[in-house]
This record gives sequence, structure tokens and C-alpha cells, in this order.
Amino acid sequence: MSQFGNYTYSRTYRGKVQALVLDWSGTIADAYVIAPAVVFVEVFKNQGVEISMEEARGPMGLRKDLHIKMLTEDPVIAERWKSIKGKYPDQSDVDAMFKDFVPAQLDCLRKYTTILPGVKDVLVDLQKQGLKIGASTGFVRSMVDVLLEDCIKQGFTPDATVAGDEVINGARPAPHMV
Repeated sequence: MSQFGNYTYSRTYRGKVQALVLDWSGTIADAYVIAPAVVFVEVFKNQGVEISMEEARGPMGLRKDLHIKMLTEDPVIAERWKSIKGKYPDQSDVDAMFKDFVPAQLDCLRKYTTILPGVKDVLVDLQKQGLKIGASTGFVRSMVDVLLEDCIKQGFTPDATVAGDEVINGARPAPHMV
């Protein structure tokens, strides 16, 4: 509190926008965020437990190992798991599924790297105006490298990219990746 009673003072930025940070899936490419969802369904199916695409999308935005963990903590999925496997899923199950997730995601990722219509032109134009463009994702760095390579081939190069395994919390929209 200042010496002037109930007044507070704060600084605010009033300049131009200087940077834009976008998510890869659904914003730059993969309009319906299919790439990770199909693989989540696949890794659960490999464990003998069916999940729907809707269930697979539930915690979208998290780092992918955390996403799998959140799926195993969903009460409906956990009960389904127990009815099939005789126990609730635990961290070893999460680790096993994530181990399967990474190569499966890398195998199918290029199917979903086409930049969405109009996005490249807008982003390139914003860069020409001096804005820095960043891309963040819950994918791990090896997956970001695939996305980045294909993005560059299509004519857009982000100024910065951050993968889910490059930050401690790996979750968005919290500011950890920004």
C-alpha cells in the first residue's frame, strides 16, 4: 500500500505487440489435433484398454507423459483399466505407455505437419513487421524437430520453439514455456 491510502500504482506496457507464442497443434498445423489423440488411443489399446478420441483429448496441452498420467487418473478410464487388468494403473503403466508413445508419435507425425491454410502467410507477414514468433507444444523435442523441419520446408521458420520436455512443468497455458 502506498502512502496515499487505498491507491496502488502499477506499470503497464503500452507499446506494440512484440511477440506471439502459438501452439503447434491446432494453431499452426493439425487443425483437429489428431496426431497426439490417435497415438494416445493406440497406446492404451496396446495395454488392452480402449479409450475414445474424446477421452484421449481430455488433458490436451500437457507434456505427453503428464497427459498419459492424467488419462490414467480419469475415474472412468481408471475403472475401465481395473476391470480389464485387475488393478488401477500406476506410474509404471504410465512409463510403459509413454515409452510406446514416443516412437508411435514420431512414426505418424509427418501426416499432420501441413501448415493450416493462410497461417504461413500471416506469420511471415508478422515477422516482416518485426514480431517474433514462437511455437510451444506438449510434444518432446524429437517431435518438435520433425514439426520444425516440415514447417521450414513449407516456408515458415519460427523464431523460437519450446518442447514439453524442455521445461519443468511441461504444461500450458501456464507461463513456463513462454
